[in-house]
Amino acid sequence: MSRDLTDRRTRLDAVMEQRNAWPKDSPWLREAMAALPRDAFAPDRLWRWDGRAYAPIDRPTSPAAWADELYAGPDAAAVTQVTGGLPSSSLSAPAVVADMLDSLLLEPGHTVWDIGTGQGWSCALAARRAGPGLVVSTEIDEDLALLARARIAAAGVDAEVVVGNATSSMAPGGPFDRIHATYAVETVPRTWIEATKPGGRIVYPWGRLGHVALTVAADGRGASGRVQGLGQFMADRSGPVPPVAGHDGYAKVRGTADPAAERIVVGDFAPLADDWDLRFAVRVAVPDAVVITGRDEDGVNAWIHDGHASWAALSARGDNSAVLHQGGPRRIGDELLTARSRWEARGRPTPYDFGITVTPERQWVWLRDPDGVRRPV
Repeated sequence: MSRDLTDRRTRLDAVMEQRNAWPKDSPWLREAMAALPRDAFAPDRLWRWDGRAYAPIDRPTSPAAWADELYAGPDAAAVTQVTGGLPSSSLSAPAVVADMLDSLLLEPGHTVWDIGTGQGWSCALAARRAGPGLVVSTEIDEDLALLARARIAAAGVDAEVVVGNATSSMAPGGPFDRIHATYAVETVPRTWIEATKPGGRIVYPWGRLGHVALTVAADGRGASGRVQGLGQFMADRSGPVPPVAGHDGYAKVRGTADPAAERIVVGDFAPLADDWDLRFAVRVAVPDAVVITGRDEDGVNAWIHDGHASWAALSARGDNSAVLHQGGPRRIGDELLTARSRWEARGRPTPYDFGITVTPERQWVWLRDPDGVRRPV
């Protein structure tokens, strides 16, 4: 099995190179991932979606399938924990880990607060760069913290893992030069700003799609920065429960209700499935919208819901049009179509055109310029 894992590491490295996924400004990451491979931090049980539920894949009994899941590709996360039938922890996709740590602008000697230890891989990578004793990681799950602490020590890395809720309390040893979070929040906790030195950097997943790098202001009271890339992350366990993804979530919201409104809308709706620039713009404009797409002989269909009471469905008709059905207290389908029209009118901005500013009083997302188009977070 050791030879097989070595081959898989080599193939992943080559694919990352071919895709230009190794950050040019952070060559240390490639060396660190080679020295600290993800299989050294993976549990013996991983989980794979089989179309109906998450099924376990155990390393002792299915070593090849376990390795396939762990090294599925640069963009593939490996689910390491399932709670109540849903993923609750994972080893993030290698390309996303590299992108986020590159965005951190981490240098030797920096002090780092790693938030959301999980399996301990990101913590270990950051510690290899920063130096011994300079990284402290916080994990809310006591069992995960215990296992991560053991894996980090076995890898010969000197980093501290503590149990705690990083959304509401600060890690020991602050203030820090860098904060690196691995679970998604809609708003930046005030604690994170206070725990970062002026001029320091906070890299975190924003909601269900994308990660942001903020630089803390000279007075230490606020921060601002741009979206750095795409990626999907586990939600903050201490925050609101995120809506159920997939068709099950849509079916739960819609129930058996008939549409309250129905009309024909004209347009090509394939970008809802294929264009991640549009998907991100919709995420900005309608942050609670869950969008599911599927394709049949008539084109791309879409199902939208807010996780609570409002829903919409776009049913393609094969002639560059669709039937829009909607129900619930709001017209979430119209909100999505308005977001698309505004995205087109603004020149189809990419995720990298957006940024976030945080002040003691409020937080907002902006387009192209911190003083430009704003939307409250």
